[in-house]
Amino acid sequence: MFENLSERLSHTLRSVTGQAKLTDDNVKDTLREVRKALLEADVALPVVKAFVEQVRTRAVGQEVAKSLSPGQAFVKIVNQELVSVMGEANQPLILKGEPAVILMAGLQGAGKTTSVAKLARYLQEREKKKVLVVSADVYRPAAIQQLATLAQEIGVTAFPSDTSQSPQRIVEAAVKEAKIKFYDVLIVDTAGRLHIDDAMMQEIQSLHQSLQPSETLFVVDAMTGQDAANTAKAFNEALALTGVVLTKADGDARGGAALSVRHITGKPIKFLGMGEKTEALEAFHPERIASRILGMGDVLSLIEEAERKIDKTKAEKLAKKVKKGKGFDLEDFRDQLQQMRSMGGMSSMLEKLPGMGDMAKMAQNQASEKELRKLEALINSMTPMERRKPEIMTGSRKRRICAGSGTELQDLNRLLKQHKQMQKMMKKFSQKGGMANMMRGLSGMLPPGFGGGPGGFPRI
Repeated sequence: MFENLSERLSHTLRSVTGQAKLTDDNVKDTLREVRKALLEADVALPVVKAFVEQVRTRAVGQEVAKSLSPGQAFVKIVNQELVSVMGEANQPLILKGEPAVILMAGLQGAGKTTSVAKLARYLQEREKKKVLVVSADVYRPAAIQQLATLAQEIGVTAFPSDTSQSPQRIVEAAVKEAKIKFYDVLIVDTAGRLHIDDAMMQEIQSLHQSLQPSETLFVVDAMTGQDAANTAKAFNEALALTGVVLTKADGDARGGAALSVRHITGKPIKFLGMGEKTEALEAFHPERIASRILGMGDVLSLIEEAERKIDKTKAEKLAKKVKKGKGFDLEDFRDQLQQMRSMGGMSSMLEKLPGMGDMAKMAQNQASEKELRKLEALINSMTPMERRKPEIMTGSRKRRICAGSGTELQDLNRLLKQHKQMQKMMKKFSQKGGMANMMRGLSGMLPPGFGGGPGGFPRI
C-alpha cells in the first residue's frame, strides 16, 4: 500500500531535506510536487487543499525558521500533517453491553463478510473475547454459507440463519442466543447492494435502531480511492457510523482512500484489511502509516507482528543451541524460513524497516516468496540425517533430493552455500562481540537473486 505515493513524496522531500535555508521559492516548488503526488494518489481535492495549506502555513512560520535543520523540520511538518489528516491516533473498538454488538455495513463486493470473519478472529485471538457472528444478508444465500464456512475455519460460532427469515428476526434471535450463552461480542453482517439505495438504507437503519450497537463499522474497498470516502460520507449521513474498515489495502498502491476518509467523514479508520487470509487485519495507526508513506518504516508494527507470530519456544531453543556453540543445521534453517513466511515474507518485513522500501520492492520483483518456498521444499526432501549433517551429501543423494522437490541441482548447491554462510554468522553471534559480527553476516538472511553480495545477496 502507498507505493506510488511513498515513492513520489520521498523523492520530492529528499530535495528539500538538506536545505540549510527554506525560501518561499523552494517551499512553493516542493508543495507543488506534494500536491501533484497526492492528487495522483487519488486523494480527494478538499483534503489535498487543506493539507497543502496547513503545511505551507507551518513551513513559512517560526518553527522552521528557528530550526537548525530547516529541511528536516519541513519533512517533520509533512509527517505531522499526514498523521493529522488520518486521525492523530489509533481509535480502538468500544465494546459496551452484554453482548457488545458490532454492526457491519457497506456496499456489495467491498469484502464485508470476510471482514466479519477477520474481526471475529482479531477479537478472539488478541482481545480474548468469546465471539458470535451472524449473517442478516437474506438476499444472497452464498453470504450466509460463506460466513458459516469462515467461522468454522477460525473456530468461532456462526448463528444459523436462512433466506426465509427477515433480517430483524435473525438479529433478535442472535442477540437472545448471545445473552443466554454469555458471548462477549456479537458481529452482525448486513446485506450489501451494488449502489446506495433507499430500501437498503431503511433496512439497515431499522436494524441499527433495534440493535443499538456499540460499534457501527463501514466496510469499504480501498482500491476505489476517493470514491471510498464519498460512499462512507453517504452512509454516515444515513447511519451513525463509529468507524471505517478499509479492505483490499494491500492491492491499493495509491492510498487515496486512507488519506481522504477521516477528513471527509469525520470518522476514524479503525482497521486495514491487508489480504485475503482471516489473519490479515491490522489496527489502523495514523502515525505508523504516515511513517511508511515517507519511507521511514514501521518498526513498531514489525515488533508487534513478531511477538504474535514467532514461535518463542523454537526461538529460545535455537538461541541456547547457538550460545553453546552447537551447529546451525538445515532443520534450524527451515524453521527460520517458516517464521519469515508467517510474517508475510521478506518484502513485508523489509517495507516496515526504515529506508528499506526500495529493497522491499526488489524482493517482490525477484519473486522472493517463490524462492523461499523452493528452499523449504529442498529441505523437506532430505532425510533427518541429511538435515542435521549436510556434509554427508553425495552426488546420488543430491539427485534424489532434487527429484523429490522438483528443483535443479544448482538450487540445492545454492541452498547449501547459503546455509554455510548462516552457520558462520551464527558462530560469530556466539562469540564475543557477537551482535556486531552477526550484522556483518546478515546478507545471508536474504533470498537469492537479490543484488551483488556473496552468493547473490546484496551488500549491506
